[in-house]
Amino acid sequence: MARTGARLSGAEVRHASESELDVIVEQTWQVAAEGRWIGTEVPFDRATRRERLASALANESATVLVAFTSGAEEPGVVGHIWVSIAPYGVADIGMLVIEPWRGKGIGKLLLGSAMQWAAAAGAHKMALEVWPHNEAAIGLYRGAGFVEEGLKVSHYRRRNGELWDSVLMGRPLGGAQ
Repeated sequence: MARTGARLSGAEVRHASESELDVIVEQTWQVAAEGRWIGTEVPFDRATRRERLASALANESATVLVAFTSGAEEPGVVGHIWVSIAPYGVADIGMLVIEPWRGKGIGKLLLGSAMQWAAAAGAHKMALEVWPHNEAAIGLYRGAGFVEEGLKVSHYRRRNGELWDSVLMGRPLGGAQ
């Protein structure tokens, strides 16, 4: 499996393998069940999610990178980032890190690797959406050079009926201005 070269003590980022997709789907379910951090809510169709991830692995303009820990009591995937480059050159991302690995640098490692991959794949910019209450993620993105580009107000209807805002953030890659 191709490595991105990004490492953290006890963790590394590499391209996901087909055999890890079920773990990634299960982790997505776990984080979605928390109801606070990602747009996906439970229940969702696990088979459809797995197919979308497999499609990203087979597509030149998309990828899934995983953070894999090797020094932990239970080594394995502890987070992932999905990257998809639109035909106009902007790479959209979606990322999650499972509890208890949050706040340990895994997100920074994943984000940096995704930025490297996207730039090498021809993207000129990265873009994302994040909930305004996810201050840790916003801090991570700002630290990586992302800026707030806008706000979608009362844009997402959650299953409980609440309407949530989202912050739009972006960052040029490479020499793009």
